[in-house]
Amino acid sequence: MAIVLNFLSSWSNFTSIPMSLSAKIMEALKTAMKSKDTLALQALRSVKSAILLAQTQSGAKQDLSPEDEIKLLQKLVKQRKDSAAIFSTQGRADLADPEMLEAAVIEKFLPQQLSQDEVAVMVDAAIEASGASSMADMGKVMGMVNAKVAGRADGKTISTLVKARLSN
Repeated sequence: MAIVLNFLSSWSNFTSIPMSLSAKIMEALKTAMKSKDTLALQALRSVKSAILLAQTQSGAKQDLSPEDEIKLLQKLVKQRKDSAAIFSTQGRADLADPEMLEAAVIEKFLPQQLSQDEVAVMVDAAIEASGASSMADMGKVMGMVNAKVAGRADGKTISTLVKARLSN
């Protein structure tokens, strides 16, 4: 656990350098290898594998678009958090803790997440702009908010806020 925390604190050394996600992952892999952080290595290798898989599925030999990279990272984080939740409900903290630590490593590559208050303001603005008044309009509001948020908030958070606003 201390090694992961060391890795996460050393991460800021190269996040400010503009480069592709693949290049950032490779730099982070080198850092994790040097610090012998097996958990970070496992998480970073899975990200690298997912990137390569996505590139070969699309048939492109080029890097993924930034939007696709964010979606991919969000998917990987969600998988880790879902697995950790399942392990926790089964009383397997020994398996849940590494999943959460891997999610924390992957989250470092995502853009700064918006607070719930900031998302709530966007939801209110979208409801106002669309004239939504019932749950039937939820899809329209979700689409507008997701376009504005662009990967900086979890879909579950947005959905919960939209449901709360429209059910009143």
